[in-house]
Amino acid sequence: MKVMKLHSIRLKMMLMLLSSIGITAALLIILYSLGTLILSIPAINSPLAWLINNIGSEPVMMLTGIILFFASYYMTTRWFVLDLQKIQTGLQEITAGRFDSKIELKTQDELGSVASSINHMTEQLNAYLEEITHGLREIAKGNFDTEIPVYSGSQLGEVAESINQMSRQLHQSILEERYAEKTKNDLITGVSHDLRTPLTSILGFLEVIEEDRYQDEVELRYYVNIAYEKAQNLKRLIDDLFEYTRINNGLPLDIRKIDMVRFIRQLIEESVPTLEKSGMECNLTAEEDLIIMADGAQLVRAYENLISNAIRYGESGKIIDIAVRSDRDQVSISFTNYGDPIPERDLPFIFDRFYRVEGSRSKQTGGTGLGLAITKSIVEVQGGEIRVRSDERRTTFETRFPKVI
Repeated sequence: MKVMKLHSIRLKMMLMLLSSIGITAALLIILYSLGTLILSIPAINSPLAWLINNIGSEPVMMLTGIILFFASYYMTTRWFVLDLQKIQTGLQEITAGRFDSKIELKTQDELGSVASSINHMTEQLNAYLEEITHGLREIAKGNFDTEIPVYSGSQLGEVAESINQMSRQLHQSILEERYAEKTKNDLITGVSHDLRTPLTSILGFLEVIEEDRYQDEVELRYYVNIAYEKAQNLKRLIDDLFEYTRINNGLPLDIRKIDMVRFIRQLIEESVPTLEKSGMECNLTAEEDLIIMADGAQLVRAYENLISNAIRYGESGKIIDIAVRSDRDQVSISFTNYGDPIPERDLPFIFDRFYRVEGSRSKQTGGTGLGLAITKSIVEVQGGEIRVRSDERRTTFETRFPKVI
């Protein structure tokens, strides 16, 4: 289409040139025919006679023809040049960024069609820029769900897509920042509550001792023993909190190959005294040669938490089943106890900091509410994952790590 319009414009310019030549020739013929009449005019006769006598009639005719040609060519192409100037002015306005400018041409020829195409292009461009501007204003107001329409095959479409992507990333960053702030506040609240409770008890019993409000040495030792146990709980909470913070702040890891079957067997042997004290047995089902890459010292802490948790809440079931098996490209390590189930409503929050399934059980066991959160952090920071499932028959904590082949 553009090639056809360009060809048509060239053809029109050629016709205007030929028209000018034709007009010039016609005027020369007319002037030649009226030569006798023209020479009879006194004001023209004298200078014209001088020119003809001194220069010659042919040069005079040629000069007259050239003047007439330029005059007729100017008159013929004047409208065309004016239209081109209007188009040029309009393009300069568009180049300057004023996309609401319009080229006003009343002609219906090729130049009018070109001007109409340019006007249509700028209307579309201006409309799209208004959409982009509106979208940016909405995003600036905080409406990050605003999506700017993306028209494929357009560089402005690529700009719109980049803005949409930037908006999504900015929204995600703000959400993460808000979550981090909430997490910090929750952590402070949880720590304050859990530190205050044992500390209040310690201060209360020490106040009784300080004011000699005990009957005898037996009662004194009883109060001292309670204060000591509360202080131990307080120390355990502080240690767990320090460990949790250290892990989540990116502690250095000593990643090595670990034979998980040998690793778990050794862990079970080290847990035998605790198991015997609780009257429980531990059964291991394992496949051989299952290797993962992990920090052994950190894994010991994570799996000690899982075994302690199974002993603490599965004591009524008397048995802990540990399974180490291969599942495609992963190594699965599961810990199953047969005690009281975890209520379904608590399962989604079981790995949250300071979350306790039942307050009465927590008081009996002395848990800090950080053990499973620490375990989850240790597992995930090493590229693994942890999950839990529980029903009336059993509760199973399962960890998975990529298998080294």
